[in-house]
Amino acid sequence: MNIEKLSSGNYRVRQTVKGKIYRVTVDHKPSEKEAHLLIADAMAKKGVVTTTDIPFKLAYKAYIESKADILSPTTIASGYNSIVRQISEGFMNTPISMITKPMVQAEVNRYSVTRSPKSTDNFSGLIISVLKYFGNEIRGIKRPQHTPVDVYIPTEEEVHAVYEALKPTKYYVPVLLSGSGLRRSEICALEDSDLDGCILTINKALVQNDKKEWVVKTTKTESSTRKIVLDDKLVEIIHERGLSYVGHPEMINRNLIKVQKELGIPHFSLHKMRHFYASYLISIGTAPKIVQKAGGWKTDHIMKTVYTHAMNVEKEQAAIASALGKLI
Repeated sequence: MNIEKLSSGNYRVRQTVKGKIYRVTVDHKPSEKEAHLLIADAMAKKGVVTTTDIPFKLAYKAYIESKADILSPTTIASGYNSIVRQISEGFMNTPISMITKPMVQAEVNRYSVTRSPKSTDNFSGLIISVLKYFGNEIRGIKRPQHTPVDVYIPTEEEVHAVYEALKPTKYYVPVLLSGSGLRRSEICALEDSDLDGCILTINKALVQNDKKEWVVKTTKTESSTRKIVLDDKLVEIIHERGLSYVGHPEMINRNLIKVQKELGIPHFSLHKMRHFYASYLISIGTAPKIVQKAGGWKTDHIMKTVYTHAMNVEKEQAAIASALGKLI
């Protein structure tokens, strides 16, 4: 790798990889580590997937920069960056071309001791994705087995009681929308122009960037961008009160908790309204694929693992017991 000063006062970093020359010009003299990162980024932008001698920590930075336009600031700041801080220093400083399957497995094993299977999946998935991005594809990493998820789903009565309690407040419409399958980030980014008749367009989300500032970004995945049909009654309420929510996003949850305490019902977060939405639709016979698309889920994993049980589990089990009892 060469770092040379140009007559203009700028510096050019140049490296030949597999017979191809990559050049990057910057307005300052970069350190050797920065130069490696600049070349790695230049290669990534050209779609080159090849192992290099850069350490994992620089490869991670290049990987994240390449995804900056499609990942939300929240995903990067509180997701990936928090994960990468848990990777050992030795692993971070190892050139990606020298990282082996046993080394990755050792990192995953160490991490999994005090973390949940889901967190471990995210941890190993990030490492594998960074390595694969630069051509070092590692497969067959063993992860802890997932245990069944016991997700609380509000009942119809509880949801109706919450709606009634929030009617006099500005949180009424946001909670109604959460009961229609929207995420909090999507609700807080809505504008009146997003509603055309009874068709609501969902194409943006309010998230925090790496400076903890609230910014509007496009929805996190292609499947999250969608159009849904709202009930006429809900449309009428929106026309009366407006679609745009003004206030801190967390205040919606806080007021939800407040009315739950006043009503004496179990606590469930705003996100649990999406659980209710999916389970209720499935319980009345809506195909899981339709629910998945309307709710903006990327895959059917959630449908299969969490939401495919119906709302009134006890009644269904009683019906099964009764049917079997007829055979006695």
